[in-house]
Amino acid sequence: GVFYVIGAGYANLINKFMSGYDATAAATGGSIDNLQRLAAGDVDIALTLAGAADDAFAGTGTWAGRPQPLRALARTYDNYEHVIARSDSGITTVADMRGHRVSLGSPGSGTELIGKRLIAAAGLDPNKDVIALSMSLPQSTAAILDGSIAAMIWSGGLPTPGVADLYGQAKDQLRFVKIQELLPKVDQAYPNLLDKAVIPKGTYGLTEDVPALTDANLMVVDATMPTDLAYQLTKLLFDHQQDLVAVHPAASGIQRQKAAATDPVPLHPGAQRYYLNA
Repeated sequence: GVFYVIGAGYANLINKFMSGYDATAAATGGSIDNLQRLAAGDVDIALTLAGAADDAFAGTGTWAGRPQPLRALARTYDNYEHVIARSDSGITTVADMRGHRVSLGSPGSGTELIGKRLIAAAGLDPNKDVIALSMSLPQSTAAILDGSIAAMIWSGGLPTPGVADLYGQAKDQLRFVKIQELLPKVDQAYPNLLDKAVIPKGTYGLTEDVPALTDANLMVVDATMPTDLAYQLTKLLFDHQQDLVAVHPAASGIQRQKAAATDPVPLHPGAQRYYLNA
């Protein structure tokens, strides 16, 4: 996914421009896995969907009764919800997924979290009304190609390499499922979680733009991170943003003017200092 590509690019920037630090990117299951690793002290910086970070900070959902001391360095780029079905499945809306085998992304991922919320917003029980499967992106794309699943949900930046490969192989056998109509229902349960957007037709070689929904990504750390280190890490992100864009175009969505909008996860004081002085 895009998290790993951008995370690896950012780790390289730390190694190049911050003396005394040695950074490596970890391949993980996604947002919830990243937050669990942060909580365990296995990583120092986590990329996560805002929805997953909200749960961890508030102690809800996966984190029920265990609020985490998260602090944000930045809102980064937006993830786009890719809901894709086989053309021969009869699925054109999320409600049509009833009784079908559907990949909800990697276990412990923000994709799984968002996927279940979209299915619930369509009036289905994600645990009963669909045959929900936990699959990585490569597993999902292979399964939708061979017909062992009818649909897949993936949350990722544009373009997500695995989805681009999938459409390169079989775009005539696939369709994007309508999801924008679910936004009012999602908003009722999770206010301000998702926004309307468009996947430009050129992203995956389509003939027309795809109405879509997006979720913000955050870069988060533990509240105990020293203020000066948090400041340096935030400054590095914006001083060398174009280096990240060269690694993946989704990084063009990392914009200083909206980066401090990380509610309800508060900014780390070091990051706050950067935005006040930038």
